[in-house]
Amino acid sequence: MYGLTRAPELDRPGLTWFNVESPLGLADLRGRLVILDFWTFCCINCLHVVPTLRRLEERFPGEIAIIGVHSPKFSAEQDPENLRHAIARCGVNHPVVHDPDMILWDAYCVKAWPTLVFVGPDGRIFGDMTGEPDAERLLAGVGAMLCGWREQGLIAPAPLALRPVEETGGALRFPGKIKPLPRADGGRQWAIADSGHHQIVLFDDAGGEIRRFGSGRRGFMDCEAETSRFDSPQGLICREDAIFVADTGNHAIRRIDLASGRTVTLAGTGKRGCALKNGGTPAAEAELASVWDLELVGERLFFANSGTHQLGELDLAAHTVRPLAGSSAEDIEDGPALKARLAQPSGLARNGDGRILYFADSETSAVRRLSLDGTPTVETLVGAGLFDFGDANGPFGEARFQHPLGLAWCDGQVIVADSYNGKLRILDLDHGQVRDVEENGFDCADDARLPAGEPAGVAAAGPGRLLMTDTNNHRVLEVLTEERVLRTWTR
Repeated sequence: MYGLTRAPELDRPGLTWFNVESPLGLADLRGRLVILDFWTFCCINCLHVVPTLRRLEERFPGEIAIIGVHSPKFSAEQDPENLRHAIARCGVNHPVVHDPDMILWDAYCVKAWPTLVFVGPDGRIFGDMTGEPDAERLLAGVGAMLCGWREQGLIAPAPLALRPVEETGGALRFPGKIKPLPRADGGRQWAIADSGHHQIVLFDDAGGEIRRFGSGRRGFMDCEAETSRFDSPQGLICREDAIFVADTGNHAIRRIDLASGRTVTLAGTGKRGCALKNGGTPAAEAELASVWDLELVGERLFFANSGTHQLGELDLAAHTVRPLAGSSAEDIEDGPALKARLAQPSGLARNGDGRILYFADSETSAVRRLSLDGTPTVETLVGAGLFDFGDANGPFGEARFQHPLGLAWCDGQVIVADSYNGKLRILDLDHGQVRDVEENGFDCADDARLPAGEPAGVAAAGPGRLLMTDTNNHRVLEVLTEERVLRTWTR
């Protein structure tokens, strides 16, 4: 007997399963090491576990069965259709059971995301692990356990009948941020982080595709435009000669030279790093964590280090990385920048003169700002706590978002891609009020519609014009605010 507690049954009435032909019960999993991954798709720590689980599946096929138990935090995550998109977006290939009422969460006495629960080949629980596991130690530990069970004849390898969620998209697949590319001739082009294709794509102002960077295969390779590799890039920022890329899955910041098309890595080693170190680190040695978005002021490249709940700065002249805000503790707490607490910053926008950096703090459903001159200080505009969210307009103190991901500066206001509410919102800084962009209704010029599918990015594109990445619908929408018209810009 390898544990004292028999594992509670997984196949419960009313639960929805993904990636399998039919629901799985514990009897279907006998003779394998079962690893239950309790996760929620908003959580950056949960997303960090996915590559480790993928390595386990590849190392021990048939001998282990990984089951994702989706235990949602946000109300939008309770929708099985949103989960289906997330499974495809994150590349989760193992079976997933959707547990919106936290039935399995309670049955297994889970208290935090992420948590791994280990069930032996006899169907009994013999351990659990909270937080992100060390990949190498977990691989070694699982290998040692399986070796012992093989010798005892307790392992009966067999593949599961899988039917992975498929979502190919079109020209775009789960697009992230969209940013303008400045041009010397005054023209306008746009760069998009095509995260699902692991590419950066350049468009003209009418939505026509100009060029792609990256081979389209997941990887970490500095090379020419057609052969370089990225991993789920989410953010970017441009200047006339280059596109800087938040290469999220590689925990890196990359630079695409627009003249040659070549990509080089500026910071990040390809591995998930710990908290950014005070005092600065040579960029080539800096270890980052899920870089989600970028902003630029002169030679100061600011980045959202989502995985450690910090903002950082890459000095392009000195080639150093330093923390800009956030103690690395996850919460919502204002004050001196390095003592403030952030929660998964995921979107950045600077104001007109570059003296203030606004950021979307997704896990607290907050929009906050950081002063960049004098004594850097963090101040919350909208948001209250890790479990305070909603869809409410009004004064900043009463308004609520739900997991915002993208921001844009527009004529003295901040436009918010309120991802889990599927809409664009406006922060009126002069009056301290929040309202919807589409509050008076829009005419749809084609099949465009709102609410959108978890929009991850927004950009101001001229007077009365916004561009929004409609992420789960694999397209970009053009929003004409004065004409009250919504239409598909590219897909």
